Amino acid sequence: MKKVYLLIVVGIFLISNTNVDGFFTKNIMNNVHNSNPIGTRSDEGNIDDFDPLVDVSVTVEIKMIRFLAINELQTFPKNEGNSSPNFYVKVYINNVEFTSPVWNDTKYITDSDWNATLNVPDDVENVTITIQLWSHETEDILYDISGDLESYDVTLLYSIKTGYWTGDDSRGDVSGYGRLCGCDDGTIYENDRDCELWFDITQNDYDGDHIPYWIEVNTLGTDPTVDDSALDPDNDSIPTYWEYKWGYQLLTWNDFENIDPDNDSINNIEEFLTSQWFSDPFRKDVFVEMDIMTEGPLRQNSSISSHSKELLRTAFNRRNIVFHLDDGCMGGGGEIIPFDRKTNINEFRTIYSTYFLNNDIENWRRGVFRYAMIIYHYATSGFACVGEYPRFYWHVRGINTFVISTKTMHETSLKLFKQIDHVFAGVIMHELGHTFGIDFMFPVGCDNTRTYRPLNLGFWLFAHYKSCMNYRYVYTILDYSDGSHGLFDYDDWSNLDFTFFEKKTL
Repeated sequence: MKKVYLLIVVGIFLISNTNVDGFFTKNIMNNVHNSNPIGTRSDEGNIDDFDPLVDVSVTVEIKMIRFLAINELQTFPKNEGNSSPNFYVKVYINNVEFTSPVWNDTKYITDSDWNATLNVPDDVENVTITIQLWSHETEDILYDISGDLESYDVTLLYSIKTGYWTGDDSRGDVSGYGRLCGCDDGTIYENDRDCELWFDITQNDYDGDHIPYWIEVNTLGTDPTVDDSALDPDNDSIPTYWEYKWGYQLLTWNDFENIDPDNDSINNIEEFLTSQWFSDPFRKDVFVEMDIMTEGPLRQNSSISSHSKELLRTAFNRRNIVFHLDDGCMGGGGEIIPFDRKTNINEFRTIYSTYFLNNDIENWRRGVFRYAMIIYHYATSGFACVGEYPRFYWHVRGINTFVISTKTMHETSLKLFKQIDHVFAGVIMHELGHTFGIDFMFPVGCDNTRTYRPLNLGFWLFAHYKSCMNYRYVYTILDYSDGSHGLFDYDDWSNLDFTFFEKKTL
């Protein structure tokens, strides 16, 4: 008799398992549409499951790390900057510790390929997360990623109900959502082990659209079993997930072409187009496309080192103006310009139209990217102009293009005993400053040829204008001035005009 019962039980089990996929999915669908929209509630009325479709796990992903070393931006001879740390990260999720591998002897980690995941209670909305950045030394050292002068680490509160986090980082803060910056505590000009760290926090989601079950069911009225991320129900040219991430109404049309909350002259349509490169609609971004001239027949080299590029990122990023360089990594830059022993101003427009605009005068990148031509030789070390009209180059709105002469850079490096990486970075930052409206006589100390040598009065008169826009410091200080140094100084950083590079009808 027991064998009969056993066969019956086994038979039922086998029948149920042959239909497990269809049966389970069908019942999930029925439960979603027939259950209380709030989620699963206990007898006392409390929510006991914020997502009945999955067992919720929270993941903290570390994306990028950068040492914002102040010494590295002072380009005195033979200055190598700070020694490179041996970074590693500690993440605590609900007090459970996770430790990353050590990235040895590096200041820049552009893709950490590391994350920490923890299964969390489905009935508790908030998850506590702490992030610490360490360097592995004889005695391990904590590095600063906090905006709090009294702390080096950050603590966040992540909601499995909304998918947002708050605390020491939040949407709309000055350093950006998912980006931490140790300079935010006011120690930007101190050796305070300041760093930036990029991260993301996510949870598993049945339909994979990154919008939590609770929000879909209770706020949006969308189906939590269907991926809505690419939809655009309000027809405003921005898909659902981007709007949700940045706090916009998904079902209400927005004039995103004329919305620019961070005033960086990149509207929200453009912010969406550049979001794959970590742009943030509430934090300033600067995009530069760079093309380089090919090597000449006598091995005349027009290349620029990766270290020069990293120096530029550090100089801007520590000011929470994130510098994005497309040298081939964003689908536009990195093109090879044919070699020319000496390029003249009349050739700039052809290079600009061919390699930047791709012969499309309506190319959307014109309103987002500035353009850098790295050529072999020109009459000066650098030159900034309006790309469409290269002869318009002195304080004219629309200046979006600059030229760097590599031959002159190498000659300057040898003549002044300056490191070539710093020479390149200093001149690029100087010419880039012209695209923000900093130019000859705006202020007076900028591009003033009387500031070159100690025998000139301007050398002493504008000594307090400690900016690479001052010819005295262009190869010495990789920074714009903040106006705090005394008489005849000027606050470049506060007066950057982000709209200055935009195309104007002439």
